[in-house]
Amino acid sequence: MTDYQGYTGLELPLPFLGKGAGGMGSKSRRNMIKIGILFMIVLALSSCEPLATSFDDVEDAEYFSAAHSSAVPDTFSVVRVMTWNIRFGAARLPWFGDACGNRVILSEEEIYSALQTVVDRINTIKPDVLLLQEVDLNAKRSGYIDELKWIMDRTWFNYAVYGSQWRAQFIPSDGLGRMEEGNVILSRWKISDARRIQLKLRDDQDKLTRYFYERCCMVTGRIEIPGVNNFYAVNIHASAFATDDTKQQHIVQFKEELDRIDRNGGWFVAGGDLNTLPPGSDTTDYCIQDMCPDESFHASGDDPMHKEGSNYEPERHWLDTIYSAYKCAVPPEDYINNQYRYFTHTTRGTHFWDRTLDYLFTNYQWVDNTVVTHQDATKESDHAPVSVIFKLPK
Repeated sequence: MTDYQGYTGLELPLPFLGKGAGGMGSKSRRNMIKIGILFMIVLALSSCEPLATSFDDVEDAEYFSAAHSSAVPDTFSVVRVMTWNIRFGAARLPWFGDACGNRVILSEEEIYSALQTVVDRINTIKPDVLLLQEVDLNAKRSGYIDELKWIMDRTWFNYAVYGSQWRAQFIPSDGLGRMEEGNVILSRWKISDARRIQLKLRDDQDKLTRYFYERCCMVTGRIEIPGVNNFYAVNIHASAFATDDTKQQHIVQFKEELDRIDRNGGWFVAGGDLNTLPPGSDTTDYCIQDMCPDESFHASGDDPMHKEGSNYEPERHWLDTIYSAYKCAVPPEDYINNQYRYFTHTTRGTHFWDRTLDYLFTNYQWVDNTVVTHQDATKESDHAPVSVIFKLPK
């Protein structure tokens, strides 16, 4: 489980302290923090449960059922599928981990208010199968609210499966504390054969940071719609900030899972937040747009030259093989001709969407001209939801 062997005493690095790291104060205070981290690690090593959870390469996902079932018609020919990164119910608030924010812990009132806007949007669009990313279950940053239960209690979904992406008893950085966040597939029908698939860990971090850092994953499950055999949903949240080949490997693993389902005669709807741009995007470098007031990029002497997660230029062709093999809900020619219409994300809390990071793919059929990028959802999250109607195979 542990992955920080070889560190001793005050040689321990501080794990992923955010923008507050440079303003922590005196060297003695920083050393005290290091000592505190070391003390917590010693306690963790002497206990049965680690501070941060590791996962098997493939394991069962967690199953959930609604407290009260909603009726579902007996026959269906199409279903609406949607993907949405809900930013753990933080809406567009200036959280420290993105958007140049300074907030770390949000209040229950702020989270409940944001979740209500998320639920209102879901109930307006009415997807039958929903892929959600960044759903908190018991995290200090979001008031220890079980966001999955809260959403299920207020929508028509009867079933859900969950794969944890970030689970820790305590994160010794910036006051984050307890963390439990992951990816969810919600469905009006029962879900079976659900799996959590571990994605590659980042290699561009020191071992201690990586121990406490998120572990990106895919969640898959078979949607048991009457009369439809071997119909699967796949939900992925790829790395956002890796500076090595981690994100590329996540995309490779995503396609491998789609290929596996397709090869075994299954049908799928698959997608999520891939954190990269569609092929043919006009703009591929967002370092200046994403730059915080105390940062500098693209100037002589800047190190790094690019902001983590903002330069997509090396990634231009990373999605080519998926687009070649399967049908994207937004046809590539439509995207090329009107990119602005399909933008789903921005890092700036008061700005409109400026790039596309969210996708839906299938190996069967979308109903023509039914994809919608819900760009009017500007207050609920830093991502816009994407929905499309899927024609069920018989």
